Amino acid sequence: MKKFLTLTAVAALFSVGVAADANAWTRDGWAYGWRGVSHFHATGSCANGTCSRQATATGPYGRTVSRQGSVSCAGGVCTGSRTTTGPRGGTVTRQATVSR
Repeated sequence: MKKFLTLTAVAALFSVGVAADANAWTRDGWAYGWRGVSHFHATGSCANGTCSRQATATGPYGRTVSRQGSVSCAGGVCTGSRTTTGPRGGTVTRQATVSR
């Protein structure tokens, strides 16, 4: 799985598109291997001190992993959370706060 995500991330760097909004973006990438084709799709945007991102990776056998996350910063304090959903429907949510 780690190798798949690395290949997918590298492929995503080669295929970058910018959405109409100046603070929004989208990325698509494909990785071609001996097991088949993997696809990566991500979107994100920033507005009013909050940035969010959604990403989905689909492997050659149709299994999908998705991640949604956001970060908000105000007054020197940033709070973020992300939720990852695995191919079998299990989820993991992480939250953190950082201040300076």
